[in-house]
Amino acid sequence: MADTREARLRLLRSANIGPVTYAQLIARFGNAEAALDALPMLAARGGGRAPAIADPGAVRREIAAVERLGARYLFLGDADYPPLLAELENAPPALILRGRPALLARPTVAIVGARNASAAACRFARQLALGLGEAGVTLVSGLARGIDTAAHIGSLASGTVGVIASGIDIAFPPENRELQERVAREGLLLAEQPPGTEPLARFFPARNRIIAGLALGTVVVEAAPRSGSLITARIAAEAGREVMAVPGSPLDPRAQGCNLLIREGATLVQGVDDILEMVRPIDPRAVRVPGTGWRGPPPEDAGDADRRAVTGLLGPVPVAADELIRQSGLAPAVVQTVLLELELAGRLERHAGGRVSLAVG
Repeated sequence: MADTREARLRLLRSANIGPVTYAQLIARFGNAEAALDALPMLAARGGGRAPAIADPGAVRREIAAVERLGARYLFLGDADYPPLLAELENAPPALILRGRPALLARPTVAIVGARNASAAACRFARQLALGLGEAGVTLVSGLARGIDTAAHIGSLASGTVGVIASGIDIAFPPENRELQERVAREGLLLAEQPPGTEPLARFFPARNRIIAGLALGTVVVEAAPRSGSLITARIAAEAGREVMAVPGSPLDPRAQGCNLLIREGATLVQGVDDILEMVRPIDPRAVRVPGTGWRGPPPEDAGDADRRAVTGLLGPVPVAADELIRQSGLAPAVVQTVLLELELAGRLERHAGGRVSLAVG
C-alpha cells in the first residue's frame, strides 16, 4: 500500500503513539497504512484495548489548516528532513514549517538561555548570533523571552530558525508575536504540534529536543541550575553534540547553570571563534542518510513467555530498555516488541534517556 500523508498523520495522531512507537511501527510494517491495520492486534497482545485511531476527517481538517496558514509538513524519512535531527531515537515523525527550509541544510548552532536574562547577556547572545550568521551558520533557538529573543534578532538577516512548543499559528510569549512572524517570513518557523495547540508545559521539553537535535552544538548563555536550557544541553550531550557555555559571575544565580556545565566539561565560550572551532571539524558527509529515526532492529513477534518475562521486570520506577534486555536475556527486537505492545495498550510510559515504566493508574 502507498504510504500517504494522511495515513502517516493518522498513525501519529492516534492515542498511545509517540515518536519512538511511530518509528518502530514503520520499521516493522513498512508503511503507516499497514501499521494502522495492525494496531488492534498489537494492543490486544499488550493486554489492553486498541488505541483510539485518529479520525480521517480530523486529519484532513488539520492538513487543510496547515495549507491555509501557508505552512507545510516535513516527515521523517523525507529527503529534506534534517539528518542530524533524524539521528535522535525520538526524532519528530512530522514537523510543520513556514519559511525557508533550505536553512536546515546549512551548519546549525543552537543558542539558548534564561528568560529573565541580564542586559549584558542578551547583548552578548545577539553578538554571537550575528557573528555565527556572518560565518554562514544557521542559528536555532526557541523564541522565548530573553536569550532566545536576542539570538533570533541577531540572526534575522543571516538565517534564523525558531522552534515553538505550540501550533504554528500560536505566538508565545504574546509579546514575541511580531518577532515570530518575522522568523517565519525571513527565516524558518518549526512546530511539532498541530495548528491551534496552546503551548502547554509538557510540550517544552519536546521542543527543546528539536532545538538540540537540529544543531551541531548548543551554546548556553545564562541559565539557572534547573532550567529548560540545561535540559536542551543535556539532550545535546546525549546525542553526541557539542555543549558550550558562557561563564558568568558566581554571584549571579543566572550564571550558575552555565558555570556548572563548564565544570562538568562543556566548552567555555568567550566569542564566536570558540564556537566555530568546536563545530567546523564535523563533516556533514559523516551523518547518515535520513531514515526512520529508529536505529535498532525492527521489532519482531514475541511469545507469551517473552511478554511475561519483560512485564515482570517492569514497575513504576523508570528503567532503561537496555537493562530489560540484559536481565531478560531476550533479543533486543523481542523486548522492543513487548514494550511496543504494552505502550499501545496504554500500559507503558516512556521517559527521557530511553527509560520505560509501567503506567500508573
